[in-house]
Formats: sequence, C-alpha cells, structure tokens
Amino acid sequence: MAASAETRSAREARINVRASARQAQIIKAAAAASDKTVTEFVLGTAVAQAEKLLADRRFFLADDEQWAALEMLLAEPVPPTPKLAALLSAPDFFAAKPQ
Repeated sequence: MAASAETRSAREARINVRASARQAQIIKAAAAASDKTVTEFVLGTAVAQAEKLLADRRFFLADDEQWAALEMLLAEPVPPTPKLAALLSAPDFFAAKPQ
C-alpha cells in the first residue's frame, strides 16, 4: 500500500463525521478497492475535492471575447478617489530603510 508523505505525516487535528450505514459501507468498500485505509481514502478524497473547489475560486476560464473585455477594463486608468489619493501619498513601507 503506497502512502504519500502527507498521509504518513503526524496528524494532530481530528475531524468527526456522521454517516448512514449505507454511506459507511460504500466508503469502506471504495477504500478497500483502492487499497487504502478508510482514513486515507476519506482524507485523500476530501482534500482533492477541497483543492479543486478552492482552485475554481482562484482561476477562471474566459473565451477570447471575455478576455479582451477584461484586458480593456484593466487598461483603463483608475478613477481618482480620496482614499486612493491618501493611499498613494502614504509613505512606502517597503522603501523604508531598516535602522
């Protein structure tokens, strides 16, 4: 049974879930079919799904027309506002020399 470094690392957080008898039976069967423990199977599946969901929120697909519209919006100058003026006139934190 191959286990990644992630599954072999120390686990200090506990996640409790409730499942019906049928759900538990399906999960156990799937874990056995993939030659994993139930914990490895459930964590691996949950983490993969969580990463996919979070990636969908960071990346998006656009066709050529949508991309061109986005580029046009990004190329336009930002309208001046008092908050923007205050931000741009504030001292640059990264330009300050350490003492």
